Amino acid sequence: MPTEPRLRADARRNSEQIRAAAIGAFQGRGLTVPLEEVAKAAGVSKATVFNRFGGRIGLIEAVIEEVVARELLAVIDHTRTIEDVGERTAYYLTAIRDLQYRQPAVNDVLLQTYPNSRQLMEICRAGSEANDELIAAGHASDVLRPEFTAGDLQALVVDNALALKHGERPPRDDYDRRTTYLLDGIRGRPSASGGR
Repeated sequence: MPTEPRLRADARRNSEQIRAAAIGAFQGRGLTVPLEEVAKAAGVSKATVFNRFGGRIGLIEAVIEEVVARELLAVIDHTRTIEDVGERTAYYLTAIRDLQYRQPAVNDVLLQTYPNSRQLMEICRAGSEANDELIAAGHASDVLRPEFTAGDLQALVVDNALALKHGERPPRDDYDRRTTYLLDGIRGRPSASGGR
């Protein structure tokens, strides 16, 4: 019979393999990847995934820092360091749309695909707070159109998430060109510092 330390080592190795497989699958295809595929990539059974993580929500929460949170929160943090509001707005929207294009899991978070995940909802709360700050600063400096609201920004982000998740992925050049159109459409008159 295997000894208790051997069982603990096997369980730890299984957990690490499942985490690594989940990170790869979620980053590549989003949070809705079938757990059977994660288990297969990890070399374990689906039952082992449930035994170690309690199911999809537990697995997502075990890896969400590496898959989404670290990079998304870094964008928010960097946005807050940019003094010029026009530059801040351009950076934020460009960076968020870049993440949406590169990381399918970001779209699952923004669409609140798993509302029972406390961590995912906390990421959404942080994003909503950043949106509110950006819109308030944009209005105060006349960088954004006065009728453009935080709700409008949220709708644009969600619409983009839906298009990327369920539609045909556009070529990157076309996608970036449309980001420029979006920025041009929401800008107000030039700020005193020259930002638009």
